[in-house]
Amino acid sequence: MKLHNYFRSSASYRVRIALELKGLRYDYLPVHLGKGEHKQSGYSALSASMLVPMLETDGGERLEQSMAIIEYLDETHPQPPLLPADPIGRARVRALAQLIACEIHPLNNLRVLKYLVRELKVEEEAKNTWYRHWVRDGLEAYERELQQLPASKFSYGDTPTLADCCLVPQIANGRRFDVDFQGLSRTMAAHEACMALPAFQKAQPSSCPDNEA
Repeated sequence: MKLHNYFRSSASYRVRIALELKGLRYDYLPVHLGKGEHKQSGYSALSASMLVPMLETDGGERLEQSMAIIEYLDETHPQPPLLPADPIGRARVRALAQLIACEIHPLNNLRVLKYLVRELKVEEEAKNTWYRHWVRDGLEAYERELQQLPASKFSYGDTPTLADCCLVPQIANGRRFDVDFQGLSRTMAAHEACMALPAFQKAQPSSCPDNEA
């Protein structure tokens, strides 16, 4: 498999985590969003959306959108599972994952932040305040959801799930913008449990070959 991705993209990071959790080998193909490589002819010929990540399967199929890619990986390589066996459990995990992927991330991804600065002429600190607000607001909702669930090591249950694949990248990006994580006890405990695992460590941006940090 080949993964076209950017080291700092939280959507790409989600897929890297899933691949590592499942022990799947893949070729890492960097697409530098900051330099606009996703809009250049080489990549746009492969990706209709001109977004990352994009997974090329062993059979040559091209898959886009991180959540769809992760569920594909879970269906084709079911061990270890990233979704619970029961319908209610799967719905709970998907809801947690979508709190991040659908509620937080779209407001704060790179193209939105660039639009705020370049088109709307928002000052840098105002942009950062925007970012921190929406991350904190979304994670407070995530925490409320966790507080209603039985005690667990990870976001849902005692093994990592799709929800954790989304949570860890969001925390990583939140730290870059000095988001306040105080009071998010269940959320941060799940994050720390994830980061103790080699799969999450291998997938993090600092371990990527295109990392510029």
